[in-house]
Amino acid sequence: MPASPRAPLATDRLLLRPWNTADVTAVLGDTGSADWADDFPAEGDRVIAGLFDQHPAWLGEFGHRLVVERSSGLVVGSVGLFWPPGDGVVEIGYGIVVSRRGRGYASEATRALADHALSAPGVHTVVARVEPPNPASVRVLEKAGFRRWATEDDTEDAVARFRTTAPDHRGH
Repeated sequence: MPASPRAPLATDRLLLRPWNTADVTAVLGDTGSADWADDFPAEGDRVIAGLFDQHPAWLGEFGHRLVVERSSGLVVGSVGLFWPPGDGVVEIGYGIVVSRRGRGYASEATRALADHALSAPGVHTVVARVEPPNPASVRVLEKAGFRRWATEDDTEDAVARFRTTAPDHRGH
């Protein structure tokens, strides 16, 4: 039986639960929650929360999720798909609060949401962009099974592009 569209995705150590209106209001209002790690939200979480009105699909089944540490029940970051896909490709982004970094949570959450995206009809590739001077983010993607496929260094803002593909699309 498939999970309901808004059901959390579970990994060994995390729950990836969809954002709700209360989460967005609390993040934008900087009011906090007893269910958040002390250093959540990060700046990226505030930016995403501010964009939900313009991108309602980001709140759907294949959109953005809060990363909940199962052992504590606390929100420790977010991971999201910039939905809808274009030509079968969707971009992913992620962030874990400083207090929980170095535990592999970002890779675990990224892999789970990428796998979920690849289960969607018509999606064959999940991509991510990272600045090369950010080796921790490069490691997150590599541990999550992404492979570097391009580097754009013709501008002052170099970006490495990573991707993972559906099993039947490998080699394309």
